[in-house]
Amino acid sequence: MYDVIVIGGGPIGMACGIEATKKGLSYLIIEKGCLVNSLYNYPLNMTFFSTSDRLEIGDVPFISHNPKPTRFEALEYYRRVASNWNLSLHLYEQVNHILPLNGGYTINTSKQNYKTQNVVIATGFYDYPYLLNVPGEDLSKVHHYYKEPHPFYTMDIAVIGSANSAVDVALETFRKGAKSVTMIIRESEIGENVKYWVRPDIVNRIETEEIIAHFNSTVLEIKLNSLIFQTPDGIKEIPNDFVLAMTGYKPNYHFLESLSIKINDDQYRTPQYNPKTMESNIEGVFLAGVVCGGLKTNKWFIENSRVHAQLITDAIKSKNKIIVT
Repeated sequence: MYDVIVIGGGPIGMACGIEATKKGLSYLIIEKGCLVNSLYNYPLNMTFFSTSDRLEIGDVPFISHNPKPTRFEALEYYRRVASNWNLSLHLYEQVNHILPLNGGYTINTSKQNYKTQNVVIATGFYDYPYLLNVPGEDLSKVHHYYKEPHPFYTMDIAVIGSANSAVDVALETFRKGAKSVTMIIRESEIGENVKYWVRPDIVNRIETEEIIAHFNSTVLEIKLNSLIFQTPDGIKEIPNDFVLAMTGYKPNYHFLESLSIKINDDQYRTPQYNPKTMESNIEGVFLAGVVCGGLKTNKWFIENSRVHAQLITDAIKSKNKIIVT
């Protein structure tokens, strides 16, 4: 019987394991993919918005070549943290069910069953993209994740979206030899939260028409060799080889609701939790990291949700003390 099992092996899940170690709690971190799986799936050449010191966990210094570290440096850092703390990790293990058991929980995974007094959900949101829900979205030419520009050399590319990921994809494919790059954007301008050192670049490329942008526009249909979309000037169809739908991601609500965690009826569908302890409406089930923001995926980051690990383990330790007395 573990004191706590953490679902999710990202930086915040790791931080929960570190805080559990500090407080003498028995724990296990279960991750369906590799260590920091979401970061691993970021574009190969991605640079973080945050400086390296704001990504640190477990009192392990993060030294990068530049103030803002790269994906490669982050993966190296979190491997080092895991080794330094000798974290109890079960990687490539999918959680299937979490069921109540005698005041605690039993966790069924793709490999075995575990028993625990408490559960921390630190699953992030990167695994579930927003779909366009248009005909042709199931074609192999449509991608909701982007790794690198090479496959799109000499191709006609359509990038859907206007936030950081969409802007990075548009600029990189343009500079690495895409035949044409067209952005389809629902809003009237490039997103205000785009990285300040990147925004002037994309605005200039659009003004010079090196990258074509259609604002206030939405995709209607994706065909094998073309893309159809609605603009303020009417319906347009352009040649297209690949659609890179950088439309954002969302938490696994099905998983949260299977645990009977209540979801607020607001525009962001935030799950309910006590901000002082991070405990959800279900006793012994805690939330940590970006999953707490629901659809507002720009609210919680590594740097401002690291504290969740301490709040959670403090609450568990306090409950344990009450039980002992």
